[in-house]
Amino acid sequence: MAAGAHKAENRRLLLRLALAAVGMFGFGFALVPFYKTICEVAGLNRLVDKADAPKNTQVDLSRTVTMEFDANTHAMPWRFRPLKNALEVHPGQLVRVEYELENATDKPIIGQAIPSYGPQIAAQYLKKLDCFCFSQQKLAGGEKKVMPVVFVIDPALPADVRTVTLSYTFFEVEGAKAASAPDAKRG
Repeated sequence: MAAGAHKAENRRLLLRLALAAVGMFGFGFALVPFYKTICEVAGLNRLVDKADAPKNTQVDLSRTVTMEFDANTHAMPWRFRPLKNALEVHPGQLVRVEYELENATDKPIIGQAIPSYGPQIAAQYLKKLDCFCFSQQKLAGGEKKVMPVVFVIDPALPADVRTVTLSYTFFEVEGAKAASAPDAKRG
């Protein structure tokens, strides 16, 4: 084969490869609107403007529930109180309330809060997302803490329930003193 024939064949191959590269590049750009159309039709990936996004319809603005907050201790030298005694909330609304806890002694004490609800049926409709009652609380002597409770009242709460009381009682954790004291045998 002559050198001129080789050059002509190489140019044709280069042209074909360049056209293939341009075609693949164009196909990649064509996939973007195609992908967006497929996602919109199928309801996937929600590539929509925020203005077109659906609004939160889980909050029932047509009614309010009075939330009452109560705090007690059972044979413990702690002061425990809610920072707000009552609050008006809409079912489905995210709510954050705070309780204050103070150890009135000079010794560390570990306690655990147990919740109760009134009326009792409300317990299944009050969903806590964050609560100090999920874990034990250790307070040093004289220490004071402000602790949050984050919850939502399920909109399925029966309409005749207009007031819900959330009450916590702190109990001292038995054996906590012995577990936190150093082992006398190792000393």
